[in-house]
Formats: sequence, structure tokens, C-alpha cells
Amino acid sequence: MKHFLIGTAATALMALSSVATAAELKMSHVRPQDATIDVELRAFSEAVAEATGGDVTINIFPASALGDYTTVQERISVGAIDMATQPAATAADRRMQISSFPYLANSWDEARAAYGPDGPVRTVMAELYAEQDITMLAAYPVYFGGISLNTDPVTPGDPSQSNGIKVRVPGIKSFQLTGEALGYIPSPIPFSEAFTAIQTGVVDGVIGSGAEGYYASFRDVTKAYVPANTHFEVWYMIISNGSLAELDAEDQEALRTAAAEFEAQRWTVAEADQGEWEQRLVDELGTTLVELSDDELAAMAAKVREEVWPIVLEDVGAEWGQGILDQIGK
Repeated sequence: MKHFLIGTAATALMALSSVATAAELKMSHVRPQDATIDVELRAFSEAVAEATGGDVTINIFPASALGDYTTVQERISVGAIDMATQPAATAADRRMQISSFPYLANSWDEARAAYGPDGPVRTVMAELYAEQDITMLAAYPVYFGGISLNTDPVTPGDPSQSNGIKVRVPGIKSFQLTGEALGYIPSPIPFSEAFTAIQTGVVDGVIGSGAEGYYASFRDVTKAYVPANTHFEVWYMIISNGSLAELDAEDQEALRTAAAEFEAQRWTVAEADQGEWEQRLVDELGTTLVELSDDELAAMAAKVREEVWPIVLEDVGAEWGQGILDQIGK
């Protein structure tokens, strides 16, 4: 009997230990269910569950179901939400504008050098998240940004001309100044209100996203798409330091490894993915895809770098920001 009790107690203790190390994490993202990122994050969740033997379960919450990405980042910082894969919220730290610096990269090769593993932007973003008690697990390249219009474009390739078109921009100084430099009238409007603002004619378009984003969230109000390469969109997979610390060492390592593989895989398909979404706008929605020449793109980039960069650098800290640009060769 004594043997039996000891054995039973040991079994119970092992079971309790197993329960204690199991973790259910909530992961937020900004796109609708079944969007590209949603599908890829669900595959990531399955990979983590398999790698940890079921110890770590990641539940995916699409379409900002846990809150706007700015709110989500704040809540991750204090441990109220576990994880997210989303844009950096610059309200928490203006220096995070470096991630969406306009015309920072001219090509996918330049983008990977800046934002990929060991890239200067990726490295500094990890440091900025760390200051908010957040660990960056991966960078997720999305696309080069463009301009969605619910009206006919006016001199879309000539930034020297004011086109009189009012566009919604995120409440981030770099986007506001970029819109103005390219000849538009920028209007900062929360993302949650942007579709209605276009639908009701408050604005006639959007700056701040790319073809996939416009297809996902603005497909019914995208009459024309201008692939202006306004910025390189990168999202970050982040986790609360508290949530990460609650995992044992093996599960932490498995999570980090799965995140690295998730990031590496995304870099292999992101460029082709952008082209496919641009074509879907045309084929499925009848959107006019505006053709811009290399000279037009160069003129847009030059004007923004001349007029916008000095102001944004002052906003993030001129010496700090220029130090990062120097590493990129800008």
C-alpha cells in the first residue's frame, strides 16, 4: 500500500508539473481571417505546438480583435496580451518611425540588407522593443507601399505638382509629410475609420499600406493603385517579456527557432507575393494599376529624401537616426 501511495503521489506530481509548464498564448494581428498573415501565423502556431510537444499553444486573433495595434503593443508591454505580429506603434516611442522611414530602400535586396537578420533597422527595432519590456522574435517583410485611390490619379508620377487629392494617412509624421511631398493633401485618420472616410468622400484615397493591405481592407474603394514604393512595410512578431519568461528554457528555444524559420520563409516569398496582390487588384477588382517609370520613382524618392528626411530625423533624434542611415549607406 505504501508503495502504491508513493507511486500515486509521484504520478500526480508529474501531472501537476506538466500542467504548470503548459502555456496558452494569445497572438494578435491586423488582417482579416484567412489573409496571408493569418494563414502563415496559424502554420507557425502549429509548428510551435509540435516543437514543444504541445507545451505551448498559440491562439491567433485576427482583424485587431484584441484592439488596435497601438493598444496591443501597450498591453504587450505590461503583460496584458502575450504576442502580436503587427506594425510598430510609434506612439510608444517616436524613434520607431525608423522602421517606416520613407524611401529607405529602393529594392528588395536593399530592404533585406536593412530589415533582414542583422540588418541595422531590425537590430535597432529589437533594442527599442526591449526598452518596453518586449522581445522581438521575428521581422516579417510585407511589401513596398503604394497609394490607393477611389478617384482618377492626377499626375501620379510627378511629385512637383499638387494634385488636390485628399488621402488618409496614419497618424505618423513620416507618412503625413510623405503624402504632402508627393502632391497629396494628407489627412490623419484612424485605420478603423478610414474605409468609411473614403466611402463617404471625406478623403479620396489612402497612403500607408500596399497592394495586399488595400485588397484586404479597401478593395471596394480602390479604383486605382499607384505602386509608388513609399516605404518598406515590415511587421514584427513580438512577445511580452513576462509571457516569454513563463516558458521553460526548452520551450523558449523552440519558440525562437520557429520564429526564425517563419521569418526566413517569408523573405523567400514576399517579393513574388507583392506582385501577385497587385495583379489581383487588377484581375479581380478592375483596379487601374498605374505604371511608373524608374525616373518617376527616382524623382519621388529624391523629393521625399530632401524634404521629409530632415524633419523626421529631428523627430527621432538627428544624431541617432543619421547613425542608422549611415549604416545603411544613405
